[in-house]
Amino acid sequence: MRVLLVEDDAALAAGIVEGLERAGMSVDHLDAAEPAESALALTAYDLAIVDLGLPGMDGLELIRRVRRRKLPIPILILTARDGLDDRVKGLDIGADDYLVKPFLLPELQARARALIRRGGAATSSTLTIGPLTLDLGLRTASLDGTELELTGREWDVLQHLMLAAPKVLSKKKLMESLGSWDSEISPNAIEIYVSRLRAKLADSGVTIRTVRGIGYRLESAE
Repeated sequence: MRVLLVEDDAALAAGIVEGLERAGMSVDHLDAAEPAESALALTAYDLAIVDLGLPGMDGLELIRRVRRRKLPIPILILTARDGLDDRVKGLDIGADDYLVKPFLLPELQARARALIRRGGAATSSTLTIGPLTLDLGLRTASLDGTELELTGREWDVLQHLMLAAPKVLSKKKLMESLGSWDSEISPNAIEIYVSRLRAKLADSGVTIRTVRGIGYRLESAE
């Protein structure tokens, strides 16, 4: 999952990036709202985490502009402002959740996962398609109760496919979600990960269909 963090406190941002990456997320960090607005328009992020007290344009205005563009990305507010008015205003203009500083990283990780699930129309931390089950919190996958041995990238691809199912997931979306500014993912790499997953799902009744010219869809014989 690819996350954009907009936070001007360098030390706090470094800790958040490290914590989210430990939870299996790819994080891009910006310290101002103006470049963040452009990044959100150009990249299909799975979540934006936005500090309200930014230099120049503040976080509330950034959220307002993102929603005017009708970008569907989930937004989590980080704020040192513990007043009710600020939190209500943020939610009213389009944020999905908020977290007041100081906070603990496990709570931020959990809220981030919940918002990403919600963005994929999932309501539980466990996803199931036929005999295939994914635990988003533990980052494990199993077939009929037997754990699948997956690399980190394979698990990420499978997670995206399960969150999107039964819809088609575009290859472009996969590339953007798995990559980062420091590590872009090529179309050939996506094809390799999908091929490996197909081999590991063989004869399970769960298949990854290629929708020519668009992307992939996860299907179950059940």
